[in-house]
Amino acid sequence: MACEKRKILIFGGTGYLGLHMIKASLSMGHPTYAYVRPVKPYTNPSKLDLLKEFESMGVTVFQGELEEHEKLVSAVKQVDVVISTLAVPQHLDQLKIISAMKEAGNIKRFVPSEFGNEVDRVSGLPPFETVLDNKRKIRRASEAAGLSYTYVSANSFAAYFVDYLLHPHEKREEVLVYGSGEAKAVLNYEEDVAAYTVKAATDPRVANRVIIYRPPGNIVSQLGLISSWEKKTGRTLKKIHVPEEEIVKLSESLPFPENVPPSILHNIFIKGEQVSFELTADDLEASELYPDYKYTSVDSLLDICLVNPPKPKLAAFS
Repeated sequence: MACEKRKILIFGGTGYLGLHMIKASLSMGHPTYAYVRPVKPYTNPSKLDLLKEFESMGVTVFQGELEEHEKLVSAVKQVDVVISTLAVPQHLDQLKIISAMKEAGNIKRFVPSEFGNEVDRVSGLPPFETVLDNKRKIRRASEAAGLSYTYVSANSFAAYFVDYLLHPHEKREEVLVYGSGEAKAVLNYEEDVAAYTVKAATDPRVANRVIIYRPPGNIVSQLGLISSWEKKTGRTLKKIHVPEEEIVKLSESLPFPENVPPSILHNIFIKGEQVSFELTADDLEASELYPDYKYTSVDSLLDICLVNPPKPKLAAFS
């Protein structure tokens, strides 16, 4: 289905997922905008290079803080669609974006920063529940503001978790397995997450709906992932199981925000919450909604890792 070209504004465009989102929007021919923190004397040179790259690609860059309401309103008035990829610590700052969009009154679709579990249908240990609840607050605020929205349940970032679980850039002899290793998770390649999101954000069928990224080729357990990697590399890895009780204890004893990652690992890889509910005919599943888009399966990603192992990334659990 060909979707109308929209002016798309992306928050968090210099971040882990945001860069993919910028590129996806551009590749689909949408006029693309980015709202970023102002450049200052101490701004990281790599960010400066990225902003120059944006401009060379044709991205219109707005510089401003989220606290600068008038700047936000001015930026929002120039576009049709707003996609937020702000990181977990900034999720509630999206209330400022919602306020600006409500005042502007012209936004045809808002996609808040989620890209993880379907927050209205799952729960987790207290540290992760706090993250989920903040996402729910943004959903409810979007609805209360009368915005047209699309909520994205992208489950887990595949390149990030393949690197985290398998360390393909190293020649390790052993891997950690959380719990039994048999719970199923959904690992979606970051480029695909961005592509599906831009498609959904400009698709009338996904207005005021939740879209779930659960392609059949991306549903995998830790043990299944390890087994596939062993077959591809011809190596046998020693599996060190981390008991559920140990993960729960870490979530209870570590200070915030260090207690969030173990609670996320528990939710995804021990409880299997990403596939804890069946999809119905009423659910929008990305690979069924966009069958012509060729997504990168986990198996294909492992083939890529054989040739070009990913470098470790600093990325927040989502």
